[in-house]
Parts: sequence; C-alpha cells; structure tokens
Amino acid sequence: MNWFEALILGLIQGLTEFLPVSSSGHLEIGKQLLGVDTTENLTFTVIVHGATVLSTLFVFRHDIADLLVGLFQFKWNDETKYIAKIAVSMIPIAIVGLFFKDIVEAVFDSPRILLIVGFMLLVTASLLAFAYYRKSGDKDISFAHAFIIGIAQTVAVMPGISRSGATIATGLLLGNRKTEVARFSFLMVLIPIIGENFLSVLKYDSAAQAASNAPGTTALVVGFVAAFLAGLLACKWMINIVKRGKLIWFAIYCAIVALIAITGSLLG
Repeated sequence: MNWFEALILGLIQGLTEFLPVSSSGHLEIGKQLLGVDTTENLTFTVIVHGATVLSTLFVFRHDIADLLVGLFQFKWNDETKYIAKIAVSMIPIAIVGLFFKDIVEAVFDSPRILLIVGFMLLVTASLLAFAYYRKSGDKDISFAHAFIIGIAQTVAVMPGISRSGATIATGLLLGNRKTEVARFSFLMVLIPIIGENFLSVLKYDSAAQAASNAPGTTALVVGFVAAFLAGLLACKWMINIVKRGKLIWFAIYCAIVALIAITGSLLG
C-alpha cells in the first residue's frame, strides 16, 4: 500500500464512519477499485479506526467530560444513567463479537462481497427513508430504546449496513429527539471500536504481518491524518444533518451505490 492508497482509504474510513452510508461497504468498494487488500494489514486498520475514535472524542470532549464528572460522583444521576444506557446498548454487539466473530469475518471473505454490500446498502437506504418520513419525536432515550438501538448497531456489522445510519434511523423511528439520537449514536460506538481493535491486537501475528505487504510509516501517517480530519468533518456535518432531517439524500445515495455495486458484481 502506497501513501496515495492510504490517503484514499483513510478519507473513506473517516467520512463514512459517521455519514450514514456504511464505512465497511465503501471500504470494500474502495479496496476493489484500488486493488488493495488491507485484510492482513492490521496496523493500518487499527490506525484508521483509532483516528475516527479520536475525532469523536474531540467533537464530544465536553459531553464526555461532563459524563465522567457525573459518573465519579458515585450517584444515580443523569450522567450515570446515560453511561448505563450506553452499556446496555453494547450488550448485543458484545455477544456477536465474542461468539459469532468468525461468522461475520467469513461474510467479508465471500467472493461475492460486492453483491452482499449492494443488497445491504439497499437495507440502509430503506431505513434512512423510513426515518425521514417518520414524524419527529420528543422522547428521551430509555433503557429499552438503548437496547434496541444496540441491536441495530449489531446488525450493522454486515458490510453495507451503515452503523450510524442504522442506529440513528432506529432511534428516530422509536420517537426519540433528533439531537439526542445523534449524540447517543456517536458515543455508543467508542467502546465497541476500541474493544474490536484490542481483540485484533491480541490475535496479532507479527511474523505474518512482517511477511505481508504491510504499509510503510508514511502510508500509516497519511492514513491516520486523513481519517482523523475526514472523521472530524463528517461527525460535525452529520449532527447538523440529523438536526435538519435531511437523511433522505443519503437514502438516495445509498440506493444508487447499491445498484452500481450489484450491477458490477453480476457483470464481473
């Protein structure tokens, strides 16, 4: 992987991690177009995911600080309840990550991955369209809603289903406030991403990584900076998009990309 390929993949990761268009689906499409295989490049994967986590921490630094201050008061206050809801939302993804990770990875190794991505992007487009036409709600996210949103996040492990799209659309369909849904969606993903990277590092095979076509330092730095800056922009942009209720444009985009992916897979 050269620096230009790292730049493109870093930008894709940073933008699509937060925009409701599926980062995993777009990364698969990007890798197919560039002819790059990042499966064995664990370092690059950890670097770009770490960059998107860092961009989230930066955007929500004040919210996170307030939550931590409230948590360490050791009271059942609003901040502690909010963190507890985030913990509840992580239960479904934790179950899948611990017991069904091999099955999920097998999907990504499928020779018909582009076809799968195409059909799952249609699912994302449908969710976004339903959420767009849903009348705006004013509910606070409850523990039950947090668990349901967590299930949506779990379904989004499929390549082509957007994590942010699935969680935000689910929260809106449940009648929760737009700004609260966006905030919860971005904060709830921090621990799963960090946990996934940690588990990947535990399984790290240094000999295999050294033997693979691992990216150099320049490519890693370029990928990190690109993913961080793109993530910073996309995170702030997505919050404003949810507030304005403009998800329908992403539904149309996902549908177009889905048709392109499906057609390309069938003709390829």
